[in-house]
Amino acid sequence: MKIYYEKDCNRSLIKQKRVVVIGYGSQGHAHANNLKDSGVNIKVALYKGSRSWKKAEVAGLKVEVIEKAIIDADIVVMLVPDELQKNIYYRYVENNIKSGAVLIFAHGFNVHYQQIEPRQDIDVVLVAPKAPGHTVRTTYMQGGGVPSLIAIYKDNSGKAKDIALSYASAIGCGKTGIIQTTFKEETETDLFGEQAVLCGGVSALITAGFEVLVEAGYSAEMAYFECLHELKLIVDLIYEGGLGDMRYSISNTAEYGDYVSGHKIINNDTKKNMKTLLENIQNGKFAKDFIIEKKTGFTLLKTKRRINSEHKIEKVGKVLRSMMPLICKNKIIDKNKN
Repeated sequence: MKIYYEKDCNRSLIKQKRVVVIGYGSQGHAHANNLKDSGVNIKVALYKGSRSWKKAEVAGLKVEVIEKAIIDADIVVMLVPDELQKNIYYRYVENNIKSGAVLIFAHGFNVHYQQIEPRQDIDVVLVAPKAPGHTVRTTYMQGGGVPSLIAIYKDNSGKAKDIALSYASAIGCGKTGIIQTTFKEETETDLFGEQAVLCGGVSALITAGFEVLVEAGYSAEMAYFECLHELKLIVDLIYEGGLGDMRYSISNTAEYGDYVSGHKIINNDTKKNMKTLLENIQNGKFAKDFIIEKKTGFTLLKTKRRINSEHKIEKVGKVLRSMMPLICKNKIIDKNKN
């Protein structure tokens, strides 16, 4: 596997292009601001009346309605949520993007599952930073970057890969590493990681651990610290040096407990469920279910948000975090700005 760095990227390529970022959410605000700070001719495209319009203007970015912004764009970057991309592409992009332009995605969902079939006369590439947008932005502002994946779906110009590398470099990823993959591999591994481990798995594990301690009569505050708050300390060690460094740092008691108890929680039955989950991603079932969920107005999503916001772990956590000013002061997410 080849990893590309700054020396492999021609940053001047992206600086010669007119780039339009559609969307100003988590990834949108990060890409747009990083590109601007890298000296790229960047414009944000939003629908009229978007709540993000003022946020983008306050950040010093040019903003226009989507259909007008992309007419003369050399590069159009699709950074709205997955469920909105199909409608936006066919309503605004397909008939307005110029021949020979480059269409960039940060996630392969809509292309891989054939929700969007891009025009034949444009290049289509993937530039997918391996971090939430807010981390992409804060890491760039600190002088660093996050790793990124790139993939090529259509290369009519013969220069699609060079453009993808140049773009990835301009948002900071060349400082950490850029790996080439495919739309299929990025989409399926990303969905699996989110559901089985990073979001679904971790959230369920934290909540279950919290509930077990509280139901056994321990205080909610102690349960919060043990099952949620201290997780960051462990993840930081893993992030910096893998599982080995984490086990080197913790006590012998904790390491022994890791070996004798971990597989009692995450066991062969868990792996079987993970394999079923992966199969549903590979055969398109998850994508179909998600598309149906969108058509029903996100009934399940909204219900789960409400239920989870009312869970005791969220309520006690809000109180405890308010007692730790450094956490509140250095929050990555500021909903008024990003």
